[in-house]
Amino acid sequence: MSKRMTVRQSPVHGKGVYALRPLRAGERIFEYKGKIMSWRSAARRYRLREDGAHTFLFGLSDGRVIDGGQGGNWARWLNHACQANCETIEINGHVFIDACRDILPGEELFIDYALELPDDACEDNMREYICRCGAPACRGTMLAGAGAGVGVGVSVGVSAGVIADTGVSSIVSVVSLL
Repeated sequence: MSKRMTVRQSPVHGKGVYALRPLRAGERIFEYKGKIMSWRSAARRYRLREDGAHTFLFGLSDGRVIDGGQGGNWARWLNHACQANCETIEINGHVFIDACRDILPGEELFIDYALELPDDACEDNMREYICRCGAPACRGTMLAGAGAGVGVGVSVGVSAGVIADTGVSSIVSVVSLL
C-alpha cells in the first residue's frame, strides 16, 4: 500500500480510498489507470458479464474510455460525493486525481461523478444512481443537474459524464471530461 493512501471498506459504497497523511489542496494524488478502449468495446465486454452492473469505466474527451477494471489502480475505488474533496483533470489522454481542498488523514477521497443518462432513460435506470454520500447539500443522485445541490460539486474543469447508449445495464463509475 502507498504511504499516502489505502483502500478499505467504505460506508458509502463497497471499497473506498482513504488518506493516510494530510493531502494539500491542489496536490496530485494519482492517475486513473486502466486499459484504454472504445465505448463500443467496453459495451461488448460488459454486456457479456454475468453481474453486468458495476464497472470502472472513465470517459475521455476523445470518446474512448479507461477501464480501471483491467490493469487499473486504486483510483478505481474512488466513490462519488456531491461535495467531493478531489477533482479529475484530463491532460493528453491521461486522467489525474487532485485534491481540491485540504484532506486529513483518515478521510475518504471522493469525486463528483456528475453522470448523465440518455434522454430516453426510464425511471428504473435513474434509481440505480442514488447517492449515499450524506453531504449536507447532497443531490440524492450521482447524476448531474438534479436535486438541491446542483452546482456545489467541485468537479472544476469536468463536464457532466455521459453514459452511452451501449446496452450496458449500469455503468456506475463513468465520468466524461471536456
